Amino acid sequence: MSHSPVHCAGLKPVVVTLQEGETYAWCACGRSSNQPFCDGSHQGTGIDPVVFVAEKNARVALCTCKQTATAPICDGSHKQVTAADVDQPVSGSEGNTVL
Repeated sequence: MSHSPVHCAGLKPVVVTLQEGETYAWCACGRSSNQPFCDGSHQGTGIDPVVFVAEKNARVALCTCKQTATAPICDGSHKQVTAADVDQPVSGSEGNTVL
């Protein structure tokens, strides 16, 4: 299925405390102004957020570069991203299945 390009939203992950049993929606499109969480900005892009339920109370690093292979958790991919990449489409993201 084709979709709009995924955008890089940041150069480093955001560390958050998840609460056991709570449902979260991680921004997968990179357009949310509430990174790393979805604010609905994906509407019309063909990209859906990654919705998940925290299995336990935990501090985790959530990806903002949108290049992680372990969405929504950061895998260090941001180390390959530069400031020029922020707010730009992620290379190779056009028309691919997201994450």
